Parts: sequence; structure tokens; C-alpha cells
Amino acid sequence: MKTWAQIASFLKEGDACALVTVSRVDGSAPREAGARMVVAPDMRFSGTIGGGTLEFETIRNAAMAARAGMAVFRQQNVSLGPDLGQCCGGRAQITIEVLTKESLGLCETLAAQEAELGMIATRAPLDDESVGNRRVSHQSPEYPFAIETDADGSQQLVEVFGQVRRPIVLFGAGHVGKALVLALAPLPFEVSWIDGRPDQFPGAVPANVRKIAMTDPANALENARDGAFVLAMTHSHALDEEIMARALLHQRFGYCGVIGSRTKKVRFQKRLKSRGIAPSLISHMVCPIGSTTIKSKAPATIAAGIAADLLGRDEALHQQAAAGEGLAQNIPHGQ
Repeated sequence: MKTWAQIASFLKEGDACALVTVSRVDGSAPREAGARMVVAPDMRFSGTIGGGTLEFETIRNAAMAARAGMAVFRQQNVSLGPDLGQCCGGRAQITIEVLTKESLGLCETLAAQEAELGMIATRAPLDDESVGNRRVSHQSPEYPFAIETDADGSQQLVEVFGQVRRPIVLFGAGHVGKALVLALAPLPFEVSWIDGRPDQFPGAVPANVRKIAMTDPANALENARDGAFVLAMTHSHALDEEIMARALLHQRFGYCGVIGSRTKKVRFQKRLKSRGIAPSLISHMVCPIGSTTIKSKAPATIAAGIAADLLGRDEALHQQAAAGEGLAQNIPHGQ
């Protein structure tokens, strides 16, 4: 969900809408801090805070607040077991903020910045039950939602919106490649889809995919971002090998994988070694990619296994980065 684009859309239709945020979690809860929903007065909504009774009651309360048409900011602490009968057992703090049509211009500005940057941090003065004008901050806060108290006693609302998307460089527009871009569409990835055969690409692709036709596809690695996931699944084993050789030698990618089998892996290891690539680098090549427990060869099934594996690897890398910075809670990379 593009939070500010959805808020702006609801405000164009009506006089007010509510922004719902899971602002704090203690123990087990359906969603993490930073999860959001946008709720219209008629109970239409976008996003999720985890479903169940917590979400249903929150939608009802947020819609009721939006129908009043007054800009408000309020927080509620909920014990999921005693208060709602949910089995999670934890506690959640839910923040409901009503935005009115008067803030439409600011919301459209924030929507444009969120679309351009992918993730934005904002700060706004908080006074009693009202939020002042948000401004984009160049400092990345520790948490997705916080209320800070300045030296003079005034309060600032500090938030993070949007997603950090892991770049994926996907080589090959065959059957599995086509299925994989669809599997990755709703996930926190930004896909550069490379093939030397422009006629292999479908006409329409998901919004997070960029089609690139190149006569020498492996050259795309030169401009790939650090930490990108590199996947080779072309029509040519020789090209897959060349892509893996260049990717491994870069020593700056978060994942280097090639579609295939254990037999293909052994052959590639021998060929890469004959190129003079050190065994310590070759060991980083993943083959076969995706789930090894699913035996189906159907492209959609293979793609589902690959997408699940990449999602787990992306999450693990984010957790490692957070631990390395000494943060108790990292900026969310998905909502």
C-alpha cells in the first residue's frame, strides 16, 4: 500500500479519512509496529493490521472517527486476549489519526515523495490531539513510529512510510522468468528483468518490474546496485555460467543463484574453477534455487518456491543489518 496516495484518494472522494497505525507491540500480535491501514467513513479500507477481531473493531472505530469529520489523533492500548478474545496473547497500541480535506495538498506532496523515494521519514509537531504539518526528514529514525519530547517539552511525531525494496536482477524471460515476476509483484522487491530477446517479454508487467533488452545481458551487472539479488535462468547454460562468473567476481551482491539441478551445480563449480575463480567465491553460488522440497516442475510452482526463498533471505539480511547497527527494531521493509 502506498499510504499517502491512498489517503489522497479517499480525501478526493470525501471530507475525511482515518490513518490507522500499529504504533507499538508487546508480545505476540497479528502485525508488527508500523503496519498501517487507511479507512474511509463508509468502512472501505486499504492495508491490513493483521485481520481478526482487532482489525474489524479498529476499522469500525476509525470509520466512526472519520465520519465526525474532525482532525483528531488518539491512541488506544489493546490486550488482545482479555479485550478481544484473540489467542495472540500480546498487547498492541493502535493509533487513529483523522485527516481532513484541508490537508489534501500536503498529502499529495507526501504521496509524490513516497512514490519517488519508496520510503520516507516524516516529522510533525504533536499538540494535544492534533498533528501539525508533516515534513520529510533526512534522518532515518530507529522505529517506524515514535513520539519524541524536545527539550522545551514540545512533542514531535516521527514516522516512516513506504517500503525498502531489495533490487533483483533477473536474467531470462522464459516460462519460469515470466512466472517469477508475477510471484514477486506484491513483494518488497524491485526487479530489473534482462533478456537479449526483446520479443520474449510480455507486453504488460507488474509495476515493480523494468524490462531491459540487451545484446550482452551479463553487462547489466555493471550498473546493478550493491546488495542486489542476482538470478540466472536464461535459455543458455553458457550465458548462465557467464552471468554467475561475473556476479561472483563482483563480491557485492546479496545473492547469486542459477536455476538448475545438483548436476548443473557440480558442472558449473568445475567450470568456474577453471576460469580461476576462487572456491571461496564459488561457494556463494546457489544452485538449484528456490525450494528443494517441492518436486513439481510447473513454472508457477517453481516461481513460488523461489519467491518464498528470496523473501526469507531478504528478511534475514535486514535483520542482520539492524543487529549490526545495534537497533532493537529496524525500519520496516514491508507493510
